[in-house]
Amino acid sequence: MSNVSPKVVILGGGLTGISAALHLRRPWVLFEKETRLGGLVVTRERDGHFFDRTGHWLHLRDDGSKHLAAETLPGQMVEVERRARIFSHGATTLYPFQANLYGLPPEVVKECLLGVIEAKYGPGGPEPKNFEEYCLRHFGKGISKHFMIPYNERLWGVSPREITAAWCSRFVPLPNLEQVVAGAVGANAGTLGYNATFSYPKQGGIQTFSEALAARLDPTCVHTRASLDQLDYRRREVTVGGERLPYVAVVATLPLPELLRRMPGLPADIEQHASRLRCTTLRYLDLATRTRPLVDWHWVYVPEARFPFYRVGVYSNAAASMAPPGRGSFYVELADRGPVSETTVRASVHGLVAMGAIASPDDVLFADARAIEYAYVVFDDHYYAATRAIFAFLEAHGVFPRGRYGGWTYNAMEDALIAGREVAAAIDGGSLGDKP
Repeated sequence: MSNVSPKVVILGGGLTGISAALHLRRPWVLFEKETRLGGLVVTRERDGHFFDRTGHWLHLRDDGSKHLAAETLPGQMVEVERRARIFSHGATTLYPFQANLYGLPPEVVKECLLGVIEAKYGPGGPEPKNFEEYCLRHFGKGISKHFMIPYNERLWGVSPREITAAWCSRFVPLPNLEQVVAGAVGANAGTLGYNATFSYPKQGGIQTFSEALAARLDPTCVHTRASLDQLDYRRREVTVGGERLPYVAVVATLPLPELLRRMPGLPADIEQHASRLRCTTLRYLDLATRTRPLVDWHWVYVPEARFPFYRVGVYSNAAASMAPPGRGSFYVELADRGPVSETTVRASVHGLVAMGAIASPDDVLFADARAIEYAYVVFDDHYYAATRAIFAFLEAHGVFPRGRYGGWTYNAMEDALIAGREVAAAIDGGSLGDKP
């Protein structure tokens, strides 16, 4: 490929890579290691039950994203009003916990309300440095104790004291005192949180969306079963399948540590920063029931350690096509990051019975263990310094890490679409990719 003109090279065919390719005006080529595009936006089928890679609900706020979704799957997407719940203290309550205490035991509600008042009108203190301190400052001891701290420890797989307070402004709703009190007596109006609604395909699961997006690309520029061997930032070349290709810019959407491991000769300080990148693996179950779910929620958050899972979702409650008539398709996200044992599966099934999601363990048709290796980036004390230094170095050499995994962040599907669109515009505009 030595005589090939440099192109924009896109590494990874998930939503960010597809979006970048859709929006680029410069010549591009896309490499994807799997046999199909879509990344984690994929749907698995077994015995008529469909399963995404846990909850891939498309929350759209940006006008450009809404237009892209509408023109990609015209008339095939439905807008769904979110039904999210919390299960704790034997009660199912509305989401978010901090604004919907109604239905919890009176002593728990009292503890939570007094904690909020103390946090709001107490002496205060220094700015929170970690997520635990953030919760105590904004929600008080009760809400922190009964939901915020235990749930987030189960979600992230590390103590909230290891997570900075900076990551959460968008994803953790902050109700005012009036909303907290109203929620404690069942008088809250409206829905809090960034994800009050979501779009979802009528048929085929979320893969229907990623397939339709990928179908809009020029197939001659797309190469599947093609993994990055090496990225030579000095020569501005990538090697894929043993062949070298010069680049004008690289949009790298593969996990950031995987990219850096394929870049020989990194400076010592960048190597050191790379060694501090942390994430946790997600283990979960694709679970099918031979009966219809007994609940109507789309997903539920579970903070209590007596349950092996911290979140459960029901695909078939969002789209009936995700399960055969009269049956159900669930995802069950597990707090334990280790291999899934039969004991954990049995405990999860009994947990669903205890929550009232199903009537009996006999209702379960199958439960398949699944994993996502790069699930949640850990926003610890090293995170911001490490990513700033790494991104500055990479971009100085025409390499632009983007998306949830390339950009090493926590975000939603729409953010991936926007990231691809924005990096394409910047490269086309000459503000990226032309540096010597």
